[in-house]
Amino acid sequence: MRRCPFFLPAAALLPALGLLLLSGCARTTDTFKPRISVTSAVGVTREKSVLVDGTVLDDVGVTQVTVDGTPIPVLPGSRKLARFQFKTLIEGTQGKYTIKARDAAGNESTLVLPISVDTVKPTIQLTRFEKSGNVIRVAGVAGDNNGVAQVLVDGNRLNITPGPSVEFFAETTGIWADIVVVDTAGNQATLRAR
Repeated sequence: MRRCPFFLPAAALLPALGLLLLSGCARTTDTFKPRISVTSAVGVTREKSVLVDGTVLDDVGVTQVTVDGTPIPVLPGSRKLARFQFKTLIEGTQGKYTIKARDAAGNESTLVLPISVDTVKPTIQLTRFEKSGNVIRVAGVAGDNNGVAQVLVDGNRLNITPGPSVEFFAETTGIWADIVVVDTAGNQATLRAR
């Protein structure tokens, strides 16, 4: 017995061909989650109320930004690099803000921003003071509970490694040496060594 080749009628091929062509046009699913970053330097501050600046990066565009569940406005500009701002109101010495961003595809990201309030000035302990003619040499230890950021002697910033306890040495000229220590929150302590 001889078999004939099997052919589908043209009407049966059209839906399969249409499906094949449409699958080439199908959009890919957006799986890129928005990237939240805080651009203002916050973490430790002297104030209970500070302005927080940030951006959200997304490939299709940001539709919403919230802080602790409350929507905040996205500043004018591109939705792919959305800028936002909000003001803190910290009760006590610690605050924590949960920032969430959502894009047009429904993807969400979360960033938790802890902020500490530090109103305590750093300490300065002078360990050495020498005067030889017009030359003054000073050495000491600067300390702070949140970290020493800068040490200045007569307005000149010393090269230090920031931390909770920082040893310093400087040589200057004059009658005395004015030492200024600044902590990470911006609090200052001053000492005139003579």
